[in-house]
Amino acid sequence: MPRLNSNKKRTKYIFVSGGVISGIGKGITSASIALLLKLSGYKVAPIKFENYLNLDAGTINPIEHGDPFLCEDGTEADMDVGSYEKFLGEDMGRDNFVTMGGIYQAVIERERRFEYNGEDVEAIPHITDEIISRIVRLGEKKDADIVLVELGGTAGEYQNVFYYEASRILTLKNPGDVIHIHVSYVPTPPHLGEPKTKPTQLSVRTLNSMGIQPDFIIARSEKYLDQRRRDRFALFCNMSGDAIISNPDVKTVYEVPLILHQQTLDSKIQERLGLPVRKPALSDWENLIKEIKSKKPKSIEIAIVGKYFGTGDYQIRDSYAALFDALEHASWFNNLELKTRWIDAEKVEREGVDKLIGKPDGIIVPIGWGPRGAEGMIQAASYAREHMIPYLGLCYGMQLAVVGFARDILGWEGASSTENAPKTHYPVIHIIPAQKEMLARRAYGGTMRLGSWDAIVKKGTRTFDFYKKFGNINKSSGLTSERHRHRYEFNNKFAKDFESKGLIISARSVKENLVEIIELPKDIHPFYLGTQGHPEYKSKPLKPHPFFIEFLKAASDK
Repeated sequence: MPRLNSNKKRTKYIFVSGGVISGIGKGITSASIALLLKLSGYKVAPIKFENYLNLDAGTINPIEHGDPFLCEDGTEADMDVGSYEKFLGEDMGRDNFVTMGGIYQAVIERERRFEYNGEDVEAIPHITDEIISRIVRLGEKKDADIVLVELGGTAGEYQNVFYYEASRILTLKNPGDVIHIHVSYVPTPPHLGEPKTKPTQLSVRTLNSMGIQPDFIIARSEKYLDQRRRDRFALFCNMSGDAIISNPDVKTVYEVPLILHQQTLDSKIQERLGLPVRKPALSDWENLIKEIKSKKPKSIEIAIVGKYFGTGDYQIRDSYAALFDALEHASWFNNLELKTRWIDAEKVEREGVDKLIGKPDGIIVPIGWGPRGAEGMIQAASYAREHMIPYLGLCYGMQLAVVGFARDILGWEGASSTENAPKTHYPVIHIIPAQKEMLARRAYGGTMRLGSWDAIVKKGTRTFDFYKKFGNINKSSGLTSERHRHRYEFNNKFAKDFESKGLIISARSVKENLVEIIELPKDIHPFYLGTQGHPEYKSKPLKPHPFFIEFLKAASDK
């Protein structure tokens, strides 16, 4: 058993688990609780434990598990880590995200180094000890008053049983300093017309079978729980009625902290943990919600041409979660009603760009990998340029805008990225030697240009003005940074050819002089910008990213 905090501060621990179905909103609920406690004056450190054996989320298909959230230090984490950043306004990193694969790897590597002194290494206590040590270490490193631990998956899955066992052990070793919150689903079957509590009762029974009695149940449902449902929960889950918290569907997830606060969950948690009860300072957050809910004078439509929207017969938002969040943040800032149209890039190839894209107010081509749908994305980038539609290219969207420019303006037939056409005569996007070595070894996970990279922005460009307007740049040096997640780069061999035809290279990396941002001047196009970085991962509801603010403003002006 690892040594727990021995300093004068007694760190408190909150475990948040999920019940009945996945995707219930456990991450948003965890982020909301963390925000309420932070605004009450406590230092909160959140951590997410995932079930899968991947070492991070970087190699997972976004359709399978949603958009991996890219952190400042290069960690490719779960989307919930992004929720922590957006709610708390703080950068997260590798200490805030753990997978079961990472836990197993750490234990096996320790065994190989003979650090267990010949002991037989077993799931309990060695796996659970490693889990607990990550939790405790985060609290010590961040000097946190409270560590909030979100357990991935759903109660009853075999993959996460060691997380629950770690929760039980930590509770046993720290009486009075640990609480367990269970977020569970309360369905309302249409043929019955009333909420049913039985699924959550069974989920709590599963927790009980693992030696865990939740301190609070947060019930996710379409509407607020009525008193009868609260009474049923209290009776069958062995809890008091005031420990049942309602978390209904709302217009925006940023409303959840206020809903939980209205039911005094924050003060109840502080009381249960033996902390002085303080009221959260919620004025900024309340103003944000008023802004979100206010009637907007104007509506705009943004077409997003991507390749990860479909799953079976359904379309999902989570594949581009950070992008949609960033657009929402900027729309509230600009007081605009935002409509998005999701367009499958492969359909663009088959059915034609004019038919599918039409006349939106703006076009975005987001992140992507490989040749599938690439030609449709190139067509979309060229269509935006030719029809004077504001365009924002994000990573792959920047690269394919460069390809389209090479074909249309430079007249280089067959110009492409070597990712899609290795033998092209015009490799305007290529892979740098260091990355080529890694690909030859099939080293894909965590080997890209990842995390925050510094760049120098050229003064006099629109990019410089956008950053300067919102204080995201050193005004004298032009130094700024964006998060990156890619292997392929603009081929500097062709830079002068592009510049001679009006394309502006507005930013280059400090390291290796790589092209970071391209744009067209305002007298040629109302807004045409491509960035090799990922500004969507840095956007927060109280501080939207300048690129999205200015892109939506241009779309509105159009």
